[in-house]
Amino acid sequence: MKKLLIVSLLASASAMALAKLPPPTEEAKAKAAEAAAKAAWAGKVDIYQLCKSQDKVAASYYQSAKAAGKETRPAMVLPPCADPGAFSYAPPVVAKPIEAAGAHSPTTNAASPPSTKQPDAVVNPVK
Repeated sequence: MKKLLIVSLLASASAMALAKLPPPTEEAKAKAAEAAAKAAWAGKVDIYQLCKSQDKVAASYYQSAKAAGKETRPAMVLPPCADPGAFSYAPPVVAKPIEAAGAHSPTTNAASPPSTKQPDAVVNPVK
């Protein structure tokens, strides 16, 4: 009896572990997108700060080498450090499908009958 109880508890625990979470809401998706954008911006800031510190170390090295009378090779020409600026996030604009925008429907009711006087059965025969 004890073994059966343990097996059933383990089986129910494994079933709970396999349960699926509900899909995220639109608000959760928007927060995740903003967090991803902020993380990407933070990475750019880190790269910028590293670039500036490398420039500072290189300038210090060349200055001390020149003062000591050591011979140095010319520095490599690299692109300037790109400042990422302040963080700003604008959520992407999602275009509505044509059906949701109402572009396929007339804005008002028909004011006149169809332009043809043929019955619908003649225009659209049953196949």
